[in-house]
Amino acid sequence: MAEMTWKEIVLVVGVVVACYWNSLFCGFVFDDVSAILDNKDLRPSTPLMNLFRNDFWGTPMTEERSHKSYRPLTVLTFRINYVFSELSAKSYHLLNLVLHAVVCLIFLQVCRLFLDQKSSLVAALLFAVHPIHTEAFTLPHLWDTVLRILRGKDGLPYSLLQTLLKLIVLMFSTLLLVIVRVQVIQSQLPVFTRFDNPAAVSQTPARQLTFNYLLPVNAWLLLNPSELCCDWTMGTIPLVESLLDMRNLVTIAFYSVLGLMVHHGVRYSVDSSKTVIMALSLIVLPFIPASNLFFPVGFVIAERVLYVPSMGFCILVAHGWRKTTKSRNLKKLSWIGMAILLATHAVKTVNRNWDWESEYTLFMSALKVNKNNAKLWNNVGHALENQNNYERALKYFLQATRVQPDDIGAHMNVGRTYKNLNQTKEAEDAYMIAKSLMPQIIPGKKYATRVAPNHLNVYINLANLIRANESRLEEADQLYRQAISMRPDFKQAYISRGELLLKMKKPLEARDAYLRALELDRTNADLWYNLAIVNIEMKEPSEALKNFNQALELNTKHKLALFNSALLMQESGDARLRPEAKQRFLIYVEQDPEDANGYFNLGMLAMDDNKNEEAERWMKKAIKMQLGFRSALFNLALLYSQTGRELDALPVLNELLVHYPEHVKGLILKGDILMNHKKDTKGAKECFERILQMDPNNVQGKHNLCVVYFEERDLLKAERCLVETLALAPHEEYIHRHLSIVRGKIAALSAGGQQVSLADGAPSPAVEGKKAPLEKGKINKNAQKTSPAKKPSESEEQSKKLLEESQPDKRTKTKSTKEMKEIEKKRAAALKRLEEIERILSGD
Repeated sequence: MAEMTWKEIVLVVGVVVACYWNSLFCGFVFDDVSAILDNKDLRPSTPLMNLFRNDFWGTPMTEERSHKSYRPLTVLTFRINYVFSELSAKSYHLLNLVLHAVVCLIFLQVCRLFLDQKSSLVAALLFAVHPIHTEAFTLPHLWDTVLRILRGKDGLPYSLLQTLLKLIVLMFSTLLLVIVRVQVIQSQLPVFTRFDNPAAVSQTPARQLTFNYLLPVNAWLLLNPSELCCDWTMGTIPLVESLLDMRNLVTIAFYSVLGLMVHHGVRYSVDSSKTVIMALSLIVLPFIPASNLFFPVGFVIAERVLYVPSMGFCILVAHGWRKTTKSRNLKKLSWIGMAILLATHAVKTVNRNWDWESEYTLFMSALKVNKNNAKLWNNVGHALENQNNYERALKYFLQATRVQPDDIGAHMNVGRTYKNLNQTKEAEDAYMIAKSLMPQIIPGKKYATRVAPNHLNVYINLANLIRANESRLEEADQLYRQAISMRPDFKQAYISRGELLLKMKKPLEARDAYLRALELDRTNADLWYNLAIVNIEMKEPSEALKNFNQALELNTKHKLALFNSALLMQESGDARLRPEAKQRFLIYVEQDPEDANGYFNLGMLAMDDNKNEEAERWMKKAIKMQLGFRSALFNLALLYSQTGRELDALPVLNELLVHYPEHVKGLILKGDILMNHKKDTKGAKECFERILQMDPNNVQGKHNLCVVYFEERDLLKAERCLVETLALAPHEEYIHRHLSIVRGKIAALSAGGQQVSLADGAPSPAVEGKKAPLEKGKINKNAQKTSPAKKPSESEEQSKKLLEESQPDKRTKTKSTKEMKEIEKKRAAALKRLEEIERILSGD
């Protein structure tokens, strides 16, 4: 057997690179999303043994929802890719290109066992450029097949008997692999529906006739790969339901050709028979697991499973080409024909690679081949939906329902898109159609075996839609319970029901729902997070913190758990927890640098620790990230006020009042600064009057306006104002004292014959002594802190809503020890200020 020359190596590798260079610019599409992007088995934090316990998608093989696609070595290559480049699609495609080039070189060497040097090179080049490989990955059994052939190179049979014996050994080896595969899946076949593989759930003879017809269809794809499609499920290939169907003739012709080739391999020359038998072995044996003949698979046709069978096909073509080149009349024609074949295949491969650039281009190319597959219409809709192009997506989803009226998933897609377009009535109608298509429960028959688990999401989606109406919460709960009754291990139903029960003010039942979900999946960080939210509702902060910590043990970067656990630590008032709270907020802002809430709460922590410069820096960062951030603006102004920088607080308050002109605390603080530091009684008066326009019963604004009247020496108006204030708060002692002082001053002035009050608009004489400060002690900066989110959620969209709902001014009703101490301090400060006011009122 001749060894490969460096020229042959360069030629084969160069052809591979020329055909597949553009695949480096393609992204993750179709199955890549589940196999790579969403597959936790790729992450270094996942135990390596999980690769051998889980299927190709990362689902445990023991679970009923598992697809039973067992490819641990392929997943291992993905994991190695992840170590070096994480989720960079280019590196994954580059590795596939390298592996394909290596396989082509190995295949070239294997061909030398059965073909001469030129024919071997032709077979290797045809294998390198064949368009059927654009979908394929390097499958685990490819290496096993190639290595098995290589190990037998020194003992090649020289007689037909030896070849047949080796073939028998190969067949038994394949059978042994099938048995091992069955043991791995624990004798459980995957759950497929008629949408995945229609023939698999069909009755005799349609099942057998269709499965046999699929064999010549696969052979035709190898022979003429002009119309390739990424998905051949659903209605792509109609069922062969009758013996009179003309397509049965194609099946008969296929078996006839196959029989003639086997006959040729058995009867004629040893060299030719070895080549034909081994080529047929490479075609047939690796294809058996995907043939549907022994057990159903989750597809009708999959181009990727033809990767190894195409080796046998290329050997047959090269063998036939060698035969024709021996004829003088056909030699030149055969060379020209092979050159054209290689060139056209190479061009087709390059063009086909561009189809895989994105999901939209991939599924649009598939629709050019087949318009009877509702799944393709759905997938184009999904691609447009991911681009937020809901109007166009809806058109494709609706077309999917027309192509396959009983496709539950298509109607669910229509409902979801209508919901995104805020057309709730149409969305509910679509969900109701999908629900009506669900199979009815048959007593004594397991429901999960007759419907795809994801179709049960119609109950979840419909319940999520109608629960927006407060009057239909019970109806939504009934839908969740219906889904659970159909599938007791339906984890998402428990999660969604727990969220609903929390909304219905039933925290005990919500906790039970989450605990049941945790029994099904204790490694789900979102579930521990949601349980912590229930603990907050039940006023169990210590339990909430434990569950937040459990979520973070499972996922150290769980954003909501980081944010809300840090917030819980901050609200506890325990100074010992502040460093850990700060660390978690820092991790949070590192993950989500665009969210101003993280910076704001870092600022609040710094204020608690009296780190004023740090607090100022974080507050400014929060305001920069979110213009008009209400709480950050107010607390920054309050920080300036408390640190003797009242004049710096004024522009901040002005900005706050531009965005929130009815912010009462901001108006009070601004009026205080204008009165005591700018000596602008007119501006202060406008602030307090604006408060009273919004809330005539605001005691603090009313009292401070009375102080402004006194500053203006309008004692009669001040007296009337205090009387009105006293009517609003008859038990406030300081108002009684102030009223007595003002009345005493009026009596003293009247007895002395002096003018009691000045006319409106007249200049006010200066009051000797310190100007009356306002009761800033009533402004509670802690009331501006965000509180833990009250609604649990699994999705990223729901996770964002929780952060918005944790906006300031939404505190829990319970007050911590720290808050009580702050209130006592502020009461003392308020009393001190009242004494100052009394001194001013009683002075000359």
